[in-house]
Amino acid sequence: MLQKLPIGIQTFSQIREDNYIYIDKTKEAYELITNYKYAFLSRPRRFGKSLFLDTLRNIFEGKKEYFKGLYIYDKWDWSKKYPVIHLMMNFEFLMLNDYEAKVIQ
Repeated sequence: MLQKLPIGIQTFSQIREDNYIYIDKTKEAYELITNYKYAFLSRPRRFGKSLFLDTLRNIFEGKKEYFKGLYIYDKWDWSKKYPVIHLMMNFEFLMLNDYEAKVIQ
């Protein structure tokens, strides 16, 4: 059976659970984690940033079952779990007049 394309899906666990096609980026994730203290991920819109960050979240939360068959599976210490802070950055920017109008309402 052909695997489905994960169009519009940004959740690593859903891609793995529902058997969507996944291009293994866990080697890059492992190298990023082990070789850098800070990283700035700059990529164009619709280029996989959210999926990559969700993959990192699953690694840090120790969800080993999602990584079977992937590069990182036998390289990561899955017994260690790390706290993950998720900040939503989709702010609605308003002009001052718009803000004042909303406050008055």
